[in-house]
Amino acid sequence: MANFLISRSLNSIQNRNLFTSLSSLSCQFTSTAAAAEQPQSDGSEGSTFTFSSDGGQEHKPNHDDSIQIKPKSSKRETASSSVTMPMSFMTGSVVGKRFYNQVTTRKADDGNGWTVMLDYRTLKTPSKRPLKLPTLGLAKAIAAEWEYQETDGIRPFTMPLMKLACTALERVPMTRHKVIEFLINRFNQDLVFCRAPYDNELTSDIHERQVEKIDPLLDWMESEFGFKPVVYSSFFGGKQDEELLKAVETLLKKTDECELAAIDAIAGAAHSLTIALGLFRGKLNIEEAIELIRLEEDFQVDKWGLVEGGHDVDIADLKVQIASAAVFLGLSRRV
Repeated sequence: MANFLISRSLNSIQNRNLFTSLSSLSCQFTSTAAAAEQPQSDGSEGSTFTFSSDGGQEHKPNHDDSIQIKPKSSKRETASSSVTMPMSFMTGSVVGKRFYNQVTTRKADDGNGWTVMLDYRTLKTPSKRPLKLPTLGLAKAIAAEWEYQETDGIRPFTMPLMKLACTALERVPMTRHKVIEFLINRFNQDLVFCRAPYDNELTSDIHERQVEKIDPLLDWMESEFGFKPVVYSSFFGGKQDEELLKAVETLLKKTDECELAAIDAIAGAAHSLTIALGLFRGKLNIEEAIELIRLEEDFQVDKWGLVEGGHDVDIADLKVQIASAAVFLGLSRRV
């Protein structure tokens, strides 16, 4: 289902080469990140839907995941209706039963961007703003996530693009400075800067693999920013050139909300801003990024074997996080 969903959602994209690797990976994806939210009524004409929660909304005991249909208000209302996604959408599992039949996309009311429609209701963000997306391709991809929800429950953890869109539209504009500051502060402890000792028989093999796979990325960083990162063998990290930090920070400040949300998501999953920037600038594709992230762990798996229910789950979860953020990044760009 996931493979078909991705293929369908990318139909509107002219340049599909960016996502070739995702199609081969998507059949393996099992999403573990989750978000269960609670939309609130916005007082529009017709039925509005509220996901019950414990955050100030009215709800009946023992029905925290139910969907309540509120009657029409006697007050004067606007002609449109909407569905507001609750804040818990970003962190929970199952929200409630599917309450809509058809999912479509249309141009935003102001002509700037695209929105997703659940039947006749406009999908909104947790702060009750219309989910206005920059491209039709991204809107169709998110619509596909909603289309493939089962009737017995809406599962936000199967909608990574929706979660990233809410992050980009809601959180990044308000916390942009803090997001960039956090990424820069963690840059010195970047995964790809930590190098296994070469003079130890226990680590010499992994050192050789790191040199082979990671050094080309570090050379690219030098050509991109004018300074080559310093590698080290300490778990506590090292100290990178201040000019390199300033160059990376300048690049991050030039990103838009969708780009910064995607970079932050990739860096968090990869424990590496360098790998995130490699994906962002087209140096790495999805498979190459995942290979670098799992370089040391895969080396141990090759040597000692894979633990079922452990390593395989971690691999699938990582693929979901990296691939979804990379797809979100590509679909959000206006061609």
